[in-house]
Amino acid sequence: MNTSGTGTIDRPVTRDPQKQDPAMNPTVTDMPAPMNSGAIESRQNRNLEMQLIPEALARAHMHERLHEAESERRAHRLAAARRMQRRAERASLRARRALAMAVMQ
Repeated sequence: MNTSGTGTIDRPVTRDPQKQDPAMNPTVTDMPAPMNSGAIESRQNRNLEMQLIPEALARAHMHERLHEAESERRAHRLAAARRMQRRAERASLRARRALAMAVMQ
């Protein structure tokens, strides 16, 4: 049986971490921290920010669309209210005329 880390055609090296040789996989705490870890961390933060830009743009776009839709709804309500007001004024005028005609007879 082959227990080394190379594996064979019949018995390839497993990808399961629990079945691998611990000497071949040092843990994170065993490895020394690189000297420029601050630069790597800032680069990772910058990469993360770059990955989040489309999400932020989509959120801003949806926010803008919601405001635009609300503004359009307000405009439609205002136009409907004006139409109803004109209709009510015409009905009031017709009622006054009808009353005047009834009084005149």
